Amino acid sequence: MFDRDNWEEILEALTANVFRTVLTAFGVFWGIFILVILLAAGNGLENGVKKGFDGIATNTMFMWSQTTSKAYKGLPKTRRYDFKNSDVMALKEAFPDLLYVSPRNQLGDFNGANNVVRGTKTSAFTIYGDYPELIMQQPMTIIKGRFLNQQDIKHNRKVAVIGKGVISELYGKEEEAIGTYVKVNGVNFMVVGVYYSKNQNNGGAEAEQKNIFVPFTTFQQAFNYGDKVGWMALTANDKVSITELKPKIIELIKERHSVSPTDDRAVGNFDLFERFNQVQGLFTILTFIAYFVGTLVLISGVIGISNIMLIVVKERTKEIGIRRALGATPGAIRRQILSESIFLTIISGMLGIAVATGVIAILNMVLASMPADSNTMFASPTVDLGVVFVALLILVGSGLLAGFIPAQTAINVKPVDALRTE
Repeated sequence: MFDRDNWEEILEALTANVFRTVLTAFGVFWGIFILVILLAAGNGLENGVKKGFDGIATNTMFMWSQTTSKAYKGLPKTRRYDFKNSDVMALKEAFPDLLYVSPRNQLGDFNGANNVVRGTKTSAFTIYGDYPELIMQQPMTIIKGRFLNQQDIKHNRKVAVIGKGVISELYGKEEEAIGTYVKVNGVNFMVVGVYYSKNQNNGGAEAEQKNIFVPFTTFQQAFNYGDKVGWMALTANDKVSITELKPKIIELIKERHSVSPTDDRAVGNFDLFERFNQVQGLFTILTFIAYFVGTLVLISGVIGISNIMLIVVKERTKEIGIRRALGATPGAIRRQILSESIFLTIISGMLGIAVATGVIAILNMVLASMPADSNTMFASPTVDLGVVFVALLILVGSGLLAGFIPAQTAINVKPVDALRTE
């Protein structure tokens, strides 16, 4: 235990040369500061990226048809085929672990030719034919009205859900959109809902606000698609990975459309779950790098403390010799040197943690003041208590390491030799 005399001796030793002590402590301060900041930055980047996945069913894959690359069963290669409505039912029956099988069709593009008319205003938008469950797979907030429902599908209703970008181009500032009509390729649709999306895929945030969603069945009927399906969004139950189901799903589609089992080009797909896991793995690596770099910087500070403690021991050789001559045990000398080392390390390290925490708090205040729709890829850079606890353990261990060699040097001093030292 530390008594008053020990504390006074520690403070006297460290304040004997204040400038040297401050420079030595700065190494540990900077090391722990860098460690905490790097971990917080990595966490903030991870939070920002995950924020981009908000509302998205990440256990999802998208699948579409492509031209075949191999001849099969008398059919030529470079053959074009389309998914059908019957494929959707076949997938639902064959794979009960699929939570959603959403067929989709698309018409036009917000950068393409004008395809939507309202009164005297015309513009170009992406038109999607979808099922109601799409809203469970894609991030979308209904800010007015409603989304598509099963009655719309069943009765082929000509209704539409439009984005804020559509509102800004086809409607006046105070004009109400719900209940009005928009004409898509000559077919009138009544607006029943307005959405806002934070998704930045398919051309960015601007593109995501310029979509129009209509019932899938209505889309096929109104635009003469027959039973054609452009592509599908498939989401598995939480207990099952869509990545594990993917090979069997593609195999079934190939079988139904007489595609060679070895034709890897015929069925296009994008595995969102696989990409999400890759991102998770990337952040694990970033965390490791943060610990690695921060620890290296911290070690440099520890080496500095070890060096200064060796100098202190050298300067106090005569004092140590006198203490040994008066009966001080090697253990008492060792404890004194280690106490000074640990004290200096912990004080400088805790100051580093405090300053890093202040910087993080200021950064969080700046991020909180930014608009909610800023779509920044950096959010809530924080460090949890577990990391602080690890940092404290590192500090204690560093202090012991920094003082061990000087302590061993001190107890090896012979009283007679020490007393002869000038």
